[in-house]
Amino acid sequence: MKTLIAKAQQGDESARRELAARLRPRLVSMARHYARCWREDHEDLLGEGWFAVFTALAETDIEVGQPEHFLLKRARWRMLDYIKWVRRRRAGRDQGLPPPPEADIAPRVLHAAVMAQATEGLSGTQQVVLDRLLAGETWREVAAALGCSSANIAYHVRQIRQRCEHLVEGAAPAGAIR
Repeated sequence: MKTLIAKAQQGDESARRELAARLRPRLVSMARHYARCWREDHEDLLGEGWFAVFTALAETDIEVGQPEHFLLKRARWRMLDYIKWVRRRRAGRDQGLPPPPEADIAPRVLHAAVMAQATEGLSGTQQVVLDRLLAGETWREVAAALGCSSANIAYHVRQIRQRCEHLVEGAAPAGAIR
């Protein structure tokens, strides 16, 4: 399998077709499983999985472990990220909340002030992580953009949460119930 992946990385079309044929049963099974669990269209999930496989093919190191497992893991992540994205999109659309009135600027000013205070003590990396997460990216997407693991992102998120907790504790009046 490693030689097949190496040939596919070099652009050999027959190797790419062979690789696709070998990975197809696993990807189809994975897409159907997640489609059944999350009530999504398995064809959409399969398309996302194929996209991930052929995107990750270029960065696959055939000398480390089993590269086909790396490709399948990337496909799984992409499918799960797609499910999250679809669910967030549906939740935003289905809530039926009216847009905030443009004339009332107080909530936006308050939000900007709170965000400025919250990001004041953060490191540059933590500010980038927070901005990307607030933009709707997943932990994996942020990790890929920053060139680190999602565990690193989890660490930064914990640090950001601790900073926000300290702000809330400092803002609470004495004797307030928490």
